[in-house]
Amino acid sequence: MTKQNPPAQTGYDVVIVGGAIMGSSAAWFLSAEAGFDGSILVVDRDLSYESTSTAATNSCMRQQFSNPLNIAISQFAADFVRDFPTYLGDPEVPELAVDHYGYMYLAGDDAFAATLRTNQAVQAAHGAGTVIMTPEEIAQAYPFYNVDDIVCGSHNLVDEGYFDSGTMFDWWRKMARRNGVEYLENEVVAINRTDDTVTSVTLASGEVVSCGTVVNASGPRAVETAKMAGLELPVEPRKRYTFMFDCAETLGMQLPLTIDPTGVHVRSEGTAFMAGCTPDDDPAVAYDDFAMDPNIWEDKVWPVLAHRVPAFERIKVSTRWAGHYAHNTVDHNVIVGPHHEVENFVFACGFSGHGLQQSPAIGRGVSELIAHGSYRSLDLTPLGYHRIVAGEPFIETAII
Repeated sequence: MTKQNPPAQTGYDVVIVGGAIMGSSAAWFLSAEAGFDGSILVVDRDLSYESTSTAATNSCMRQQFSNPLNIAISQFAADFVRDFPTYLGDPEVPELAVDHYGYMYLAGDDAFAATLRTNQAVQAAHGAGTVIMTPEEIAQAYPFYNVDDIVCGSHNLVDEGYFDSGTMFDWWRKMARRNGVEYLENEVVAINRTDDTVTSVTLASGEVVSCGTVVNASGPRAVETAKMAGLELPVEPRKRYTFMFDCAETLGMQLPLTIDPTGVHVRSEGTAFMAGCTPDDDPAVAYDDFAMDPNIWEDKVWPVLAHRVPAFERIKVSTRWAGHYAHNTVDHNVIVGPHHEVENFVFACGFSGHGLQQSPAIGRGVSELIAHGSYRSLDLTPLGYHRIVAGEPFIETAII
């Protein structure tokens, strides 16, 4: 049950609804933004975050997107992760663990191979290190793969792979609090408007808290936050499955994050491995539904793994869990920026599985927007709410 702690004051310049990775990114960036000296309140139903998408993340980053803006968002993330202590500006801040074993998209037919080649040209033009590999080149570099049914692969060893998002999240919260941000375990139950302006939020504990701006960073629940302000949002929770397993024999090298033509993906996780997939039947689910499908491992995941990497015939699952994507049903990409009519209601939601790697750029962008009224580093306007109203999806073909 949500605790109902009272806020320290009756009004804040900014109220952020949701304190997981996106809310905390926005909170830290805004609290550190030159030119902003306002008050910030972060409200979350559960400050343990145990049921959030952040807690169930696979902590990966890639530049293998088809849209230049998504590539640039990931390139900033790579730079931010690489120089994390410098960005946070404190010698106590640790460096983040990073493992650049890269992504390996595998094409099983000519149509997807053509898509990978088109995307690689876009990525290369924007500074990404992606290369297209023949089946023979893949087998030579990674002899554990079965490539008999593969047309080509798309691989990038530069700034792609795993990073320690948990430590990043911890330090964003710590440094945000140090900068004066208040974190409150409570729940926003109403958002109050006068005409086209949000004026306050009502908490489950009964307090009405005035505010200048509301940021919707509530992940899979973002649609509920929007409804409280009388706004529509095409975001819903979709279940995703993750499995940790050990292999009886060693592969002799790290396994890139491999996206099989079936959609099953797998990567190294230290000396073990992590695999995941989208269910074949992929409806919206209840916010508290984290039940595992008892058949998906044996019916879908393991057969694919054993086919692609024959050594995976002999493996043992150690841990499994289900998490939620905050799925944008329009185009599977983040919605960021103000509502087209209620301009002090700002979205940072609908990441559809890209949230961890996009959190540095989106948090920075939200802070710039609130502090200065416009984006100053990377123009995120194409990812704004206006495209939802206009029915003009943001085109991105590299969706997992």
